[in-house]
Amino acid sequence: MIGWFDRPIPWRWQHVLFLGNIKGSLSMALALSLPNALAGREQLIAIVFGSVLLSLVGQAVSLPWLVKRLHISDSVAARQPVEELQAQLITGKAAQDELDSLLKSGILPKAVYEEMRSAYQVRVASAEKALRELYNRRLDQFDVKSGEYKKLDAIRRRLLQAEKAALNEAIRKRILSEEIVRERLKIIDEQLVRLDDD
Repeated sequence: MIGWFDRPIPWRWQHVLFLGNIKGSLSMALALSLPNALAGREQLIAIVFGSVLLSLVGQAVSLPWLVKRLHISDSVAARQPVEELQAQLITGKAAQDELDSLLKSGILPKAVYEEMRSAYQVRVASAEKALRELYNRRLDQFDVKSGEYKKLDAIRRRLLQAEKAALNEAIRKRILSEEIVRERLKIIDEQLVRLDDD
């Protein structure tokens, strides 16, 4: 059932989902729906409630141990600085795009635009520098199956898709010949297949 999802769930999280899958409400509802005239109804209800309570306590006690053992909390903590820098980069660039739009539409004077844009440019540049240092420092440490390695693959895949879209647009506008574009598209498709195989 886990394989039916759009994106694969990492095996570490699959174990957490399996152990954290708390059942019991159906068992309790079925026990309570037994007819009152049934002999031993109270004992059955007590057994069902007791086993549900025991499984809940057992799972509640063992789940934090499993999360630590699988190093799930470590990967989240390691990803946090990268995602904070990415958030800083995304918001800074979005603000710069909005400033460009405001200048182009005549709402913002050029002097104010330059001052505000330079402040955002400092933020964007510092985030880019910190991200570059983080990725360069940690590129050798990436586990092939880790989430960060997969995130880089997703970015590479997105860039290759953007290249394909640009080539298709160039054909549509008759900027490039079909032979040249076809060869380049073949190379990009091969790169995409290699990314999928890894």
